[in-house]
Amino acid sequence: MTTQYRVTAYDWVPEFAQGLVRDLRVRWALREAGKPYEVTLLAQGSQTAPDHLSRQPFGQVPVLECDGTGMFESGAILWRIAQDGGDALLPADPEGRDGALSWLFTALNTVEPPVSMIAMLFFSRNKDAAETLRPEIRAMVERRLGQLAAALGTADWLVGDRFTVADIAMVTVLRSLRGSGLVEAVPVLDAYVTRATRRPAFCEALAEQMAAFAENAPRYARPKG
Repeated sequence: MTTQYRVTAYDWVPEFAQGLVRDLRVRWALREAGKPYEVTLLAQGSQTAPDHLSRQPFGQVPVLECDGTGMFESGAILWRIAQDGGDALLPADPEGRDGALSWLFTALNTVEPPVSMIAMLFFSRNKDAAETLRPEIRAMVERRLGQLAAALGTADWLVGDRFTVADIAMVTVLRSLRGSGLVEAVPVLDAYVTRATRRPAFCEALAEQMAAFAENAPRYARPKG
């Protein structure tokens, strides 16, 4: 019996977030794994509706339904897809799988938190405090990126000599730094992100997400005048 997958994603987000919403990770993984899926678009303003909260208690996306059973949190979803995908996103040997799981958690627990602080500075209402903290947070991110680059070294991918689910998690985290110049300043990581984002599955997933945003943008346009 073929597993049926359905991804819940936003129908639109502001331009600064387009291409970065975490359902992109899920779409990318499903395409790498060769798993067909459908998408349910969640209208802005309906995140706290009871039916959505029953599937995602924090009112976020993505949600993945697998044969009618729901999952939330992108890291957990990625691991489920990787397990369902045979050897498409995971090494066959136990050591390789443990490595992929370790790096998946590294992306989400070690690298993403300081990276997210960059965005917090942008949205802070206390601009003076944000400017005071900016150098310290930027230095923290630079330190993490340096450690990641050292670990990657001359390898193409994080685990062994092949692309895995860990690379999906890590690259989508690094992409959230776009416009900051931080990744571009580390040639090893800049090349890593470029290499991953040239993969057909990524390009298709990104195009799909962006097409929905473009289609629904008129619904959220502010009246002129």
